[in-house]
Amino acid sequence: MNKLRTPIVSVLGHVDHGKTTLLDKIRRTRVTAKEAGGITQHIGATEIPIDLIKDICRDIWNVKVTVPGLLFIDTPGHKAFTNLRRRGGALADLAVLIIDVNEGVMPQTEEAISILKTFKTPFVVAANKIDCIPGWQSIEYAPFLKTYAQQEEFTKKKLDNRIYELIGQLYSYGFSAERFDMIRDFTHTVAIVPVSAVTGEGIPELLMLLVGLAQRYLEENLRLHVEGRAKGTILEVKEEKGIGITCDVILHDGTLKVGDKIAIAGKDDIIVTHVRGILKPRPAKEMRVESKFQGVKSVTAAAGVKLVAPNIEGVLAGSEFEAVEKEEDILKFRERIKKEYEEITIKTEEEGVILKADTLGSLEALINELRELEIPIKRAEVGDVDKRDVVEASANRDTLNKIILAFNVKLLPGVVDEAAKYGVRIFREEIIYSLLDKVNEWREEEKLARERQKIEALIKPAKIKLLKEFIFRRSKPAVVGVKILAGELRKDVKLIKPDGSSAGSVRSMQKEGENVSVAKEGGELAIAIDGVTIGRQLMGDEELYVDIPEKHAKILERNLMDSLSEEAKKAFKEFLEIKRRENPFWGK
Repeated sequence: MNKLRTPIVSVLGHVDHGKTTLLDKIRRTRVTAKEAGGITQHIGATEIPIDLIKDICRDIWNVKVTVPGLLFIDTPGHKAFTNLRRRGGALADLAVLIIDVNEGVMPQTEEAISILKTFKTPFVVAANKIDCIPGWQSIEYAPFLKTYAQQEEFTKKKLDNRIYELIGQLYSYGFSAERFDMIRDFTHTVAIVPVSAVTGEGIPELLMLLVGLAQRYLEENLRLHVEGRAKGTILEVKEEKGIGITCDVILHDGTLKVGDKIAIAGKDDIIVTHVRGILKPRPAKEMRVESKFQGVKSVTAAAGVKLVAPNIEGVLAGSEFEAVEKEEDILKFRERIKKEYEEITIKTEEEGVILKADTLGSLEALINELRELEIPIKRAEVGDVDKRDVVEASANRDTLNKIILAFNVKLLPGVVDEAAKYGVRIFREEIIYSLLDKVNEWREEEKLARERQKIEALIKPAKIKLLKEFIFRRSKPAVVGVKILAGELRKDVKLIKPDGSSAGSVRSMQKEGENVSVAKEGGELAIAIDGVTIGRQLMGDEELYVDIPEKHAKILERNLMDSLSEEAKKAFKEFLEIKRRENPFWGK
């Protein structure tokens, strides 16, 4: 059988729900139990060998193991996860979604769930902070089922209720979930493992479950390669004091050696360079100073290491690298990266927002979310926001699309002034859900404002009574006092009689010598009517209706009846009856 590589496990969750604390607990367990090293923490990765996992799980261990351990990706935030890409999805084989069992799903949990959906990554829920359940009696490092059995009934019930609530929340996101010990088929049900990152309770079951699931996932997907050409993903590009520009990478296939020629995806083209150095941190007991690294000649997947190589300034975070030998390898890599980037980035001539993100993974996750929200995208790419983006956004016809979404990137000089000049809005955030929330909220407010404008522009129903004792002029225009029986009267509207014939149009309205544009139900005022003579077309004591255009009447009848007063509804129905006497289908 092929030798399995180390499975890669990403840890996600809301801030303060215990991501780092959980990994710290596992590391401390190792250091306390065995003085020797063996756990290597890299920047963005924690390597946990199988011997340590067996030691932590010794009371319940029942798994036949062929993996050498687990590599946890624990770079803070979700940026790391969206950085970890490989063809067709995320680099992580499996994920742990940490949720505070007392708080449930929170905003960043939602973001994590959407990322897991985007990359179709299998995951386990660690329901953390069971030690905070009222009445909970902790047993340091104990398996969950052992510590659960020793709790009082009311404490068990409190935890059970929290787990049921969590199951319900996950169901609302489209996942079937259950407590791990009640699951038969782990391929269709998300396992919830109650844990305490502070006391270590539940960690044995969590690790054992991860080993079993990750091993099965690797075997089924044939992702076994620990030999052959090295392949990996760039986590971060940064300058190290005394070393220069380096890349923090996750090696996910093969073995990488000092001197290997590698091709890396850059911002403009691929970069071909040689590995000058591979740096690993020192053992766990010496990890107080993160910058203390030791050089190694080679490293085998999966591993998190720091690469030293020339000409890597333009490397794209979230992109791939691969060991290459021949010119043919380089050409194939360039073609594949170009195709992959084109699949992710979007450029059309259609209407849509401009999206700029810091990495390919972030870009992919945001594209997916914007499509879910049905927000059109004109162009999406990795990089900072420049003046060209502003000009392109301003070319949209619809103001809803005259926006730039900037995720974790800079605004280059002049961009803010240019945006103000062209009327382009820029939304810039460092958290995906926060960016999407702000954009969505703004679009909804804009849509409501538009609807309000449309409603304001509609000619609405009104019924008026001419007051014969207040006829001030009989024609050109006729000026007469009126009472508004129903609805609201505005100037420039046309009027009709109960028989459907024309009764002129309202030129102007005055109340107590002042011109007014709107007269409300119950009000009395003088109006000037064009196109009629009192004594001929009108007698001066009629009840008249506002003549509503057919298109406006359709909108009112279908969508806005609830916004009318009872008298206005009644007047509108009378008006429709007048119109439909001649044409039964009028306004339908």
